[in-house]
Parts: sequence; structure tokens; C-alpha cells
Amino acid sequence: MAQTDSDRPTPLIGLSRPQLLDLLADLGVPERQRNMRVRQLWRWLYNRGVRSFDEMTDLGKDLRAALRQRHAVGRPDIATALKSTDGTAKWLFRLADGNEVESVHIPDQDRGALCMSSQIGCSLNCRFCHTGTQAMVRNLTPGEIVGQLLAARDALGEWPTPEGNRQISTIVMMGMGEPLLNFDNVAQALNLIMDMDGIAFSRRSITLSTAGVVPAMDRCGRELRVNLAVSLHAVRDEIRDELVPLNRRYPIADLLRACRDYPAASNARRITFEYVMLKDVNDSLADARELVRLIRGIPGKINLIPFNPWPGAPYECSSNNQIHRFAKLINDAGYSAPIRTPRGRDIMAACGQLKSASQRPPRRAAAAAS
Repeated sequence: MAQTDSDRPTPLIGLSRPQLLDLLADLGVPERQRNMRVRQLWRWLYNRGVRSFDEMTDLGKDLRAALRQRHAVGRPDIATALKSTDGTAKWLFRLADGNEVESVHIPDQDRGALCMSSQIGCSLNCRFCHTGTQAMVRNLTPGEIVGQLLAARDALGEWPTPEGNRQISTIVMMGMGEPLLNFDNVAQALNLIMDMDGIAFSRRSITLSTAGVVPAMDRCGRELRVNLAVSLHAVRDEIRDELVPLNRRYPIADLLRACRDYPAASNARRITFEYVMLKDVNDSLADARELVRLIRGIPGKINLIPFNPWPGAPYECSSNNQIHRFAKLINDAGYSAPIRTPRGRDIMAACGQLKSASQRPPRRAAAAAS
């Protein structure tokens, strides 16, 4: 018989400090001890990266036993680990309910980026994206989002939290799902990751990517103040309507207005416009000129992404020559237009290639479980 949510121990990973205080109160920890115990738990969970309560040696045996009985540290299991010839690693994480989600580590000399997911599947159905061919299953919890980072650091042997060079030095919320459609959980997870007493990532080392959920962009800039990446991919609404169906709700003019108003944008922290290069779709020099016109006045740069194919993909990648002509026109107009080097293509870990086999349960089964 499958384990229901009520049967599973409550994970500690992903809980805020106030939530941990409430948890300790429920366990009968005296009020005068609770703040100290939260600090101890926080250090073990997010600085030392322990996987069991038995390792928390400065907690009393009785408290460890009480925690063990009703709670779990909370980590996804690595169901599959793949390593690319270029060093990129992709992990398929299995969550407590059996669903799965993918994350990717992209190393670069003495640093690296971790591409993390915010949802299982996606509801946006962007036509060039492999994740978009998987139906939306559910949002990830704060613990499941943070857990991807912790499990990746387990795999890389990066505990305790290093003070100097890190194998994971930046976080990019660019994996499966649309982060701004799961804003509350993503925000709680990123605030945990940015907590300087634990994992200790700065805001400048975190980038959140959105397909253009305009109403949540201002909130993201005010509350999180992380770097913003916008999946633009077209300069005309009729093309973007096809590539990014969300455009039918929030067209290009509305999206760019939100970019101009983004609270954390500045010349020092430019918005990154992501632009996938699709042969004979969005890659003409006229498109490049219109792109420059559209973003004029916005502190930004344009990441040109060669299309990464996947089985059944309806598009082809623009030619190398055309991508470089496109980039030159943008660079000559005064904007930075780096061409992203595809990483992890041989293990389907490149941009737009992530997908898991998780499926939304039938309505009858989901209703019975609720």
C-alpha cells in the first residue's frame, strides 16, 4: 500500500526558523531552550549538511529520539546520476511521494552553477522546451527545492559549507517549471539558501528565470531582489504566442514594461534576456534589430541560446554563421550578446531538455488521496 502524506514523517529541510520553533514547542522543548535548539538545528541542516538526527551530537538523546520518531531531515534520493563528457552532471531526484525532478550542475574551473527546478512538469507548454511536453504534476515544496541543492552538495562532497571557492557558486532557477507560478515556495526556499548562518548564498549569486508571469515580477524584485532572467525568444507577439503561449496573457509590451519597472534592475545588475535561436523562426537580422529597439533603455544583456534538440522537437537550431551574425548586430548596437555554449547535450542536460517521467495522478486517485 502506498504511503500517504499523513503517514510520512515531516521533513525539517525547508522549514523557516519560526516553523522550527513551533515544531520544538510541539515536541515539548522548554521555551527558554527553543531559540538555542533552532540555532543548533540550523547549523546541522544547512552548514554541516547532516543527513540524520544521530549526527546532531549537541542535541540531547531524548530530543534526538523525539525528532526521529515524528520527523525526518528530508532529502531527495538520487534515482539516476549522469555525467557528460564536458563534466556537466545531471541528477534525477526521487521525492518522498515517488515523483521525480531533475537538476543540473555545470562546472567551470573552480566554480559552478546548479540549475534547479521549481515544479514537477510545467503548465506553460513552451514549444521549444522538452519540459513543456510533460504535463504539470505539482509545485515543489520549499524543502524539495532546497533539497536539490543539499543533495547536489552531498554528491559533490561539499560539506560543511565552504568559506572560499565552491563547486556550486551560483544558483539558477531555470530547471523544470515556472518559478513565479510557485512564488511562495520558491521565495521561502531562496531565503533559506541566502541565510548567512547556513548555506550563505548572496542575492547576486542567484538568478531566477521567468517566461513572463508579469504580475509576480514586481513582487520578486521587491521581496527577493535576486537577478532576473526573462525567456523572451521572439520580438513579435504572433511568434511569441506560438513559442511561449503565456504571451497570449501577458504580451511583449506588458512584459517589457515589467522589466523596466523591475526593482532590482540596474546597470550593475542587468536583466538577462534569454533568446533561443530557432532556424527561420526568430533568427533574422530584422529580428535582431527589433530586439535592440524593444529593450532600449533597459539595463540588460541578451543570452543567445543555440536550440538544444530533443526527440520529436518541432524546430531546428539556427546555423552557427547566422547566430554569430545575429550576435554581432546586437553587440554593435551596444548590448552584450554572449552565445551560450551548450553543456550536457549528450545526457539531455542542456537548456530546455529537462524532463521526468512523473505524471499527474488521475482525478479519481488524487481525490481519494486528499
